[in-house]
Amino acid sequence: MYRDGHGVPQDYAEALKWYRKAADQGNARAQTILGFVYDTGQGVPQDYAEAVKWYRNAADQGNAFAQSNLGLMYGNGQGVPQDYVQAHKWYNLATARFLASQTEERDAAVKNRDRVAARLTPAQIAEAQRLAGEWKPQ
Repeated sequence: MYRDGHGVPQDYAEALKWYRKAADQGNARAQTILGFVYDTGQGVPQDYAEAVKWYRNAADQGNAFAQSNLGLMYGNGQGVPQDYVQAHKWYNLATARFLASQTEERDAAVKNRDRVAARLTPAQIAEAQRLAGEWKPQ
């Protein structure tokens, strides 16, 4: 499983103020960080639904970290109903979007995608792949 706060500073109150400002303006990295903060409860009460909201905003823009973490949320049923097809879709998108230099992150997304695939029928895997193929950044 992979979760990365991308260096969330220790002064959470001040940092959260600035990350929220950037996230509200559509910054995908800031949205991913806010998702991580709510996911892990660092400096805020843990809130999976709020984490999913921020991860989805960033994932919809193509942020691979957010896509991988959104896959994790769907796979675990945290903040969303458990949905392995959606988990597979988001992991699949993340594996395609991680940079060549991000081998550890990409490998984790591949491992998680394959772990989820083991729970799916061939038809469900095909559906997840179709959804990933139809996905377009917003």
